[in-house]
Amino acid sequence: MATWSISTLDRQLVNDEHTDVVTVIHWNVTDSEVDGDNTYNGRSYGTVTLAAPGDSFTPYADITEATAIDWCKAALGSDQVTAYEDSVASQIALKKNPTTGTGVPW
Repeated sequence: MATWSISTLDRQLVNDEHTDVVTVIHWNVTDSEVDGDNTYNGRSYGTVTLAAPGDSFTPYADITEATAIDWCKAALGSDQVTAYEDSVASQIALKKNPTTGTGVPW
């Protein structure tokens, strides 16, 4: 199962009546699969810009990673979240069963 994490939050220090307003979330989606002695990993990374907070402002000090992940997924939308998770799964599947190779025969 893919795991979402947040690497950093960009914020505007002063924004109208609020301070420390998160504007961009830098996210990671990772997964791994162990098959015998081999571990296969997949990863996607990106950013998403958030809309202005409006009435639902959360003070910067009160933001948890779980909250930021929820915001990130909501901003991306469920179809895009699924696409990123599927991409990570596809990376792992391709590493387990490669379709191309490189090298020389000698």
